[in-house]
Amino acid sequence: MFGVELAVGYVFAWAVRKARRAAGTADGIVDRAVDAGMERVHQIVTERLDGDGTLARVEEEAASGAAELSPRTRQRLQLALEDEAERDPAFAQALEEAVSAAKAAQGTSVTASGNGVAVGGDVTIRAEGAGSVAALTMGDVTIGTPPPATPPTAR
Repeated sequence: MFGVELAVGYVFAWAVRKARRAAGTADGIVDRAVDAGMERVHQIVTERLDGDGTLARVEEEAASGAAELSPRTRQRLQLALEDEAERDPAFAQALEEAVSAAKAAQGTSVTASGNGVAVGGDVTIRAEGAGSVAALTMGDVTIGTPPPATPPTAR
């Protein structure tokens, strides 16, 4: 499956934003593309799972201020979506497209600190041929026979 866990995350994020708006604590500037993407995922899921108690539980947990879904609710929603996607390829396709659009609207934001390296996309690192070395970050490298060890100096 394409990653139902992303759909679960978007459904919960939508419910959290809904709860914040209802409480009057929505962010001042809301990224409309992200909202629209989450709204579409939520709409597809709600149409398919209408009346399923799991969706009500998702909204209850979001309204309670939970930072994330409980493992049990997450698992129930994921299993329900996987089951529906297995039974209906058209639903699976629509959900996959909505999740992909929401993910694309979200963009990529990565950070690193210190000596860290952050990459917001694919990375391919390749060393070809004998005597080649490749790495995302690399310190001192010796290829072949290492130089003789230097004896410690006496103090």
